[in-house]
Amino acid sequence: MPTFTTSDCVDIHYKDWGSGQPVVFSHGWPLNADAWDGQLLLVAGSGFRGIAHDRRGHGRSGQPWGGNHMDRHADDLAELLETLDLRDVILVGHSTGGGEVARYIGRHGTDRVAKAVLLGAVPPLLLRTDANPGGLPLATFDRIRAGVRADRSQFYWELSESFYGFNRPGASGSEGVRRAFWLWSMQTGLKAAHDGVGQFSETDFHADLAAFTFPTLVAHGGDDQIVPVHLSAERTAGLLPDAVLKVYPGAPHGLVGAYREAFDADLLAFIRD
Repeated sequence: MPTFTTSDCVDIHYKDWGSGQPVVFSHGWPLNADAWDGQLLLVAGSGFRGIAHDRRGHGRSGQPWGGNHMDRHADDLAELLETLDLRDVILVGHSTGGGEVARYIGRHGTDRVAKAVLLGAVPPLLLRTDANPGGLPLATFDRIRAGVRADRSQFYWELSESFYGFNRPGASGSEGVRRAFWLWSMQTGLKAAHDGVGQFSETDFHADLAAFTFPTLVAHGGDDQIVPVHLSAERTAGLLPDAVLKVYPGAPHGLVGAYREAFDADLLAFIRD
């Protein structure tokens, strides 16, 4: 499996499928690159080069004590692009990965970037603050940290239900999807998982979004129970100069079923345009 070593000596695993214009995927918390396999297969089979990495502390990448913060995640993404000498890149980020993409733009600029896709992404800010009174209270994220510390296996299993909307009346759940979510989550080190909660909830991405100068697809499930659409996509789209907002009615946070099919079609149309 290909890896590269970051400037602070952490090994980062990545997948590199196909050839053509690069489409680079950043995964959500607490998952890894495997969560993007369907989209990697889609783009690599459609004339693009699909690349996805395991964020530090996640999956097959190294699990250092330090560096589990958004600035370093953005720097790791920058070093991946530099190592592979990728240009004219389409960046795609889901959930926390959308924050990683935004922070990359804020810290490293737009020279290598052609477009971006933010799917169920955490920007601009989830936490309730004086400047963001409509956000979610700190107690919400304290409960997540407590669940991860106390019994992360059970916590991830229970989280998978709302992540994919299987707890909604009439929903057709999939144990296989939930088991995959649990497996990916359990491959994440406890330190990275714990630190990640503060990063996806408390990081303010307003300044990063101000640096976007390229076409951006902002896609979100209308029934996202993890990252509410009114706190995220609806606000983000209004802050970007060249954004298309796509809200999928009734869709959850995680890509599944008809929601995945609809997003895949929109993703392919957007990167081909």
